[in-house]
Amino acid sequence: MHVDEVNTGRSQVELFTDGACSGNPGPGGWAYILRHSRTGTEIEASGGEAATTNQRMELTAALKGLEALKLPCAVTLYSDSQYVTKGITEWLPNWQANGWRSANRKPVKNQDLWMSVAGMLARHIVKPVWVRGHSGHPENERCDKLAVAAARKFAL
Repeated sequence: MHVDEVNTGRSQVELFTDGACSGNPGPGGWAYILRHSRTGTEIEASGGEAATTNQRMELTAALKGLEALKLPCAVTLYSDSQYVTKGITEWLPNWQANGWRSANRKPVKNQDLWMSVAGMLARHIVKPVWVRGHSGHPENERCDKLAVAAARKFAL
């Protein structure tokens, strides 16, 4: 399913993301593929950090992809991370309402990234879609390869 461009009046894009980490924490990588649904035009990017966690890399991939959009868009975000998909659809509104505290009243992990994601959600219409990792989904597999390669650069 895609966000309906006709109903939103915005360009529709697909955002495929993945994160990887060697050790948790350890060197990590993120990657995304952005595809304009009407034209098929794609861009991809990746990067990483020397000492990070898998959740930070999964979330960074989504954030970097959303930040790459120059105009407000209708985005179908594909991720193999339930941390990202449930975070956007279920947890984020509660965290914001509770002063960035989780259900156990502890500060939300990766709050800096989640606050930036919240800003992107105010700009774009985002529909997260969870995909099973390592199941042959072509774009997810490509993002995985890019994220792992980025993590390796930081492992050296």
